[in-house]
Amino acid sequence: MRPIVAYISEKALAHNLAQVRQFAPHAKVLAVVKANAYGHCLLNAARGLKETDAFAVLNISEAVTLRDAGYQHPILLLEGIFSAEEMTLVDRYRLDTVISHRAQLQWLLESQPNIPLRVYLKLDSGMHRLGFQPADYQAALDLLTASANVSEIVLMTHFANSDLVDGVTQAMLKVEQVMGAQPYKRSLANSAAIIQQPQTHADWVRPGIMLYGATPIAEKSAASLGLSPVMTLQSGLIGLQEIEAGESVGYGSLFTADKPTRVGIVACGYADGYPRHAPTGTPVAVNGVLTRTLGRVSMDMLAVDITDIADANIGSTVELWGSLVPVDTVAQASGTIGYELLCAVTARVPMHVID
Repeated sequence: MRPIVAYISEKALAHNLAQVRQFAPHAKVLAVVKANAYGHCLLNAARGLKETDAFAVLNISEAVTLRDAGYQHPILLLEGIFSAEEMTLVDRYRLDTVISHRAQLQWLLESQPNIPLRVYLKLDSGMHRLGFQPADYQAALDLLTASANVSEIVLMTHFANSDLVDGVTQAMLKVEQVMGAQPYKRSLANSAAIIQQPQTHADWVRPGIMLYGATPIAEKSAASLGLSPVMTLQSGLIGLQEIEAGESVGYGSLFTADKPTRVGIVACGYADGYPRHAPTGTPVAVNGVLTRTLGRVSMDMLAVDITDIADANIGSTVELWGSLVPVDTVAQASGTIGYELLCAVTARVPMHVID
């Protein structure tokens, strides 16, 4: 068996959910498990997050997976439905849905659900992605209020800049102008807002990346926020090379040694989801010792510097990211974000649930 594996900690998921409740003690929690739970496997995450108040998914397929596995929590469709026909499945599986544009609103109003639905009416507060414009929001809300198809309405928005210290100021002005006089519950805060924008917590918070132990705020490490990494991407050394000063490693000869160097070859490459553009110097741990990558990442392998790790040998354990090497550190070195790396782990990497 090729030694690469992604270990998923249910205990870390539960811990991070508890941290969300510490940050927002008066709000209920909509745990975001879209994108196969940010690459961690939907059902793995659901088990670790079973104490959440509700789940949020991207589409009906993810929602049905949770229902078929026995989860009775409220489940919210974050992008709502994509056709009128999907209303039948929303009704059958007792799902909540976001309403973010006129077509979705019309499909809901014209449907005939057996049981009235909880809906989240989305306001575009500046993201300019999905949501009703402030001038159109009240009319949509009035139609939902009058509809027998609706049991409950939650007012919702999504922040574009909540990772910045003053990043929600303008958005919250729009929120208060549009929602301020309304008696309905609200869902506003994503991970970054949960952590540093307490004025946005409202009734339902929607944590995503923080549940998986990575940071939503570039200037703050996950560890400093009390978050534990859920995924440990681990592999092993499958080759050793001794090179002299002036010799190079990998495609394109991007790394050239300036002294005699001992090189370890790791069973992990961009076909496993490790970023091809990770440069020489990206942190990695061999036998628990921090070191660096060397040269260009290949499809199935990458090289690491083991010159100063005397016990490194064939079969030695390599942590690509996890507790020793935060995924955010790898992401920063590679010019991306932890979200992308976690979501990019490919299907050929086995996942093992621990604890």
